[in-house]
Amino acid sequence: MRVGFGYDVHRLEAGYRLILGGVEIPFEMGLKGHSDADVLVHAIIDALLGAAALRDIGYHFPDTDPQYRGISSLKLLEYTGKLLKKANYKIINIDATVVLQRPKIKDFIPQMTENIAYTLQLDLNQVNVKATTTEKLGFEGRSEGISAYAVAMID
Repeated sequence: MRVGFGYDVHRLEAGYRLILGGVEIPFEMGLKGHSDADVLVHAIIDALLGAAALRDIGYHFPDTDPQYRGISSLKLLEYTGKLLKKANYKIINIDATVVLQRPKIKDFIPQMTENIAYTLQLDLNQVNVKATTTEKLGFEGRSEGISAYAVAMID
């Protein structure tokens, strides 16, 4: 068994869409980034790559490469799953936490979980997504950005 840890953060700004776990969430701001800036999926990708010792998301999907501009992070996650399979790893489970003050996302979590599981060809009980606030502390608490943490176990 191997374990990997992932973390990502993106700035919230007007004029961008808010995509988390492949779900577009209605909000007056979105996450700024080269791809769709899905911090949840990015943290999961880094956790999976880390567990397999396959470097990191920036190595495989550099933000200087125009082919990734605006791309769905679920496509990047799908490719990551194929990398692990090629290296003969099997995903055991993923646990992730999104850190944000607002908007409230609990109603979107089941769809996020389903998107991630479907993309990686996992059962729903192998993927867990949670959300928490920072009690209005820090950049997440001031709604300047959103972060996500993830751990993944592979075999």
